[in-house]
Amino acid sequence: PAQPSLLDLAIGGSRVPALVQPTKQGEIYVLNRETGEPILPVTEQPAPQGAVEGDRTAPTQPVSKLSFAPPPLTGADMWGATLFDQLACRIQFHRLRYEGRFTPPSLQGSLIHPGNFGVFNWGGIAVDPARQVAFTTPTYLAFVSRLVPRHDDTTLHVQGGNRPEGSLPALNENFGAPYAVQLYPFTSVLGLPCQAPPWGYVAGADLTTGEIAWKHRNGTTRDASPLPLPFRMGVPNLGGPMVTAGGVAFLSGTIDYYLRAYDVTDGRQLWESRLPAGGQATPMSYQGKDGRQYVLVVAGGHGSLGTRTGDHVIAYALPRRP
Repeated sequence: PAQPSLLDLAIGGSRVPALVQPTKQGEIYVLNRETGEPILPVTEQPAPQGAVEGDRTAPTQPVSKLSFAPPPLTGADMWGATLFDQLACRIQFHRLRYEGRFTPPSLQGSLIHPGNFGVFNWGGIAVDPARQVAFTTPTYLAFVSRLVPRHDDTTLHVQGGNRPEGSLPALNENFGAPYAVQLYPFTSVLGLPCQAPPWGYVAGADLTTGEIAWKHRNGTTRDASPLPLPFRMGVPNLGGPMVTAGGVAFLSGTIDYYLRAYDVTDGRQLWESRLPAGGQATPMSYQGKDGRQYVLVVAGGHGSLGTRTGDHVIAYALPRRP
């Protein structure tokens, strides 16, 4: 779902025109944008088999050297606010089909991790053409995908009649296909993720070598828990980052309501400002008529994340030079 980034990379003493493409699976493909050939190696890895009747699965899937794919989940990774919550998640985990990444959807229900929010969503990543690095915001939330057989083209019963107004339906209908899809987050009865945190990071990667230079949990539970406790557990992000020529990255998409600035070289948080609503958008930067640099963010919230909605457009400026 994310847009590619274009830049030139210095590889072996030569300038190579590159295209950088992040995916929901966590891959970051770095390709020669003139030939399509991988600059960073891409290998084919075996993928789980066993599709439903009438469907098929590819025997392998491409994996980039630069990958933020999460390790496979186990029962020990199940988490909850109480022991009973954790036990319920563990029971649910063992009832679902799960064979790691690329687990095919199933009638019984398959655990999809990375989930629908991906590792990288529509916000994408930010690249620094001078430093030849990427500033990324990997998110890790598992989802459940269950196939619902269709027998005709009538509308199937939409699950969850008490869902909030304006929320997405519980079924992806797929008219004309053999199956509809029930897709929902893998959460406990309390609505908390069943997998242990952290659920979100900021991370930096070298686009010429494919090495992940640093990775830090990012964001707090202040605006996503009954009590406004700012535990830095690492929370989901939906919205893209932006990098300036000065080596500062800005991000506002976490589920707590902040615009934050980071040092691109090591990920240190440099600054933050409280927002009046969810900042699920990509900040932008520009130079004003007064010669100062501005950073602008739109705080509108997001229905799927349940963040506070608003219509705020906020601009920040560097101090005037004396």
